[in-house]
Order: sequence, then C-alpha cells, then structure tokens
Amino acid sequence: MKYKILILSLVLVINVYPQKSTLSKYGISFKYELKNSPFPHYQRDSGHSYKNEFFDSENHYSDSTVFVFIPNYFTLKDSVDFIFYFHGWNNNIDSSLNGFNLIEQFYESKVNAIFVFPEGPKNSSDSFGGKLEDKNVFSELTLEIKNNLVKYFNSDFNIGKISLSGHSGAYRVISYIILHGGMTDNISAVYLFDALYADIEKYSYWIDHYNGKFINIFTENGGTKSESENLMVCLNAWEIPFSFIDNDDFSVDDLKTNRIIFISSKLTHNQVISTKNQFQKFIESNL
Repeated sequence: MKYKILILSLVLVINVYPQKSTLSKYGISFKYELKNSPFPHYQRDSGHSYKNEFFDSENHYSDSTVFVFIPNYFTLKDSVDFIFYFHGWNNNIDSSLNGFNLIEQFYESKVNAIFVFPEGPKNSSDSFGGKLEDKNVFSELTLEIKNNLVKYFNSDFNIGKISLSGHSGAYRVISYIILHGGMTDNISAVYLFDALYADIEKYSYWIDHYNGKFINIFTENGGTKSESENLMVCLNAWEIPFSFIDNDDFSVDDLKTNRIIFISSKLTHNQVISTKNQFQKFIESNL
C-alpha cells in the first residue's frame, strides 16, 4: 500500500512539475527556476575575473535554479520553517549536495523543515550574492518558493523560522540577507562553515540586535581565523557572552550551551561541513 502511495505521489508531482522533481528514499526534491534567485544579475553580465582566470556569464552566472528538498517525514503545519544553504567558491548545487552529504545530514537531523539551496556563482571564484544582495529580494525569493510549495501541498501556510547556512564565500550573501533581505525577524539561526572572511559588522549588528543562534566554525589555514578571533574580541568588549569549542568532537548538547558558538577546528576547509556530520549537528542544536 505504501509503495502504491509513493508511485501515485510521484505521478502527481511529475504532472505538475515536469522534469523538475525527484523522489528518493529521503523525500522529494524540486529544481525551480525562479525570478528572484541570485542569478542572472546585471553586475555579472560581462562575467567576472579573479587573478588570471575569467568566468563568463553564460556558464557561471545564468543559472536561476533553486533546489528545494522536503523530507518524507515532514509534517505540514500552519507555519513552515526553512533552512537555506549557500555554496562557496568553485562549487554548485550538485557538487555541494554530493560532496558534503547535505541531504543525508538534513534527513538524519529529523528537523521538521524544508531545505532550500539557491544556485550561487556557479563553479566560480566569486563571493558575489547576486540579487540577494539587493534590499528585500530575499523576502521576494522566499515568497516565490512558498507560492510554489502551496501549489504542491494544495494548502496555504505561513513562513516560520529561517536558518541561513553557508560555506566559504557564502559569508557575503548571508551577511546581506541579515542586513536588509526583508526577513530578518524570521531568521532564527546563522551557521558559517569556515566562512567568516569579512563583513563582521553585519554579523555583529545581527548578533547584538536579534536573538538568533550563531555558530561559526573556522580552521587554522582557511583564511577565517583572524576575523573569527576579531569578532570574539568585539563580543567580549561588548559583554555579549559566547561559548568557545576547541575540538572537533563536539555534540549537539555542546552546541546548546550558548546561542553564540565559536568552534576552532583542526580539520581542513572542506572537512568542516560533513566529516563529523557538522551540518546535521548545527541544525539539530536549534530545534
């Protein structure tokens, strides 16, 4: 009976979203092409150069895909929570999903939320957040996602809590979202995976003026240690308490000791997301 229901669900979904949906043992995923996705953006119409490498617009800044995953244990309620993820340099949606086991970790967390992953600068050495750096566009994107999901569920809902997570160069797009993305009151958590390279003034303001959870894991040689230590100095001076973890074997309970957590990792830049199921632990800590 369960098998027949799954087949029927897949048929219904395919009819509504042709060639954009995938059903797996973890749940159902969609790839939408949305108006308010980060790209394309006029500032990258002529591409982008970094050092001696050029990234053209067609291959790196034209993909408007937003990946959405609904775990099969998800229960629709009046209010729906969202967890966003943004990739770093020289990555894309598919490489990040596969390389960092994001769906598997999200599923194992059993958090009753929907996972959202907008395409960023695709396979490019670039931190630019595209349209999501513009005022209120994140709000428009979230509403666009909601409207598509209302059609899928055939039921309306309110937008609940929003968590923002990202690796490496994703620090920039997240900083602009918490600055003026239009949904700041909904943002309940920010998770940075070796990503705090700059824009600490935006993060400092959010930490000081809002009550969301902030977890920042940084490495010795990833380029984020200096700014992470700088932010800790500032928080100490402002008498804003935080917890500091100096190992990689932390538990979910360790991440609940304070709403602000800094983790000094001995792992490499690309190991801080999934090697020890860090993404899963981070999102579980804010349940």
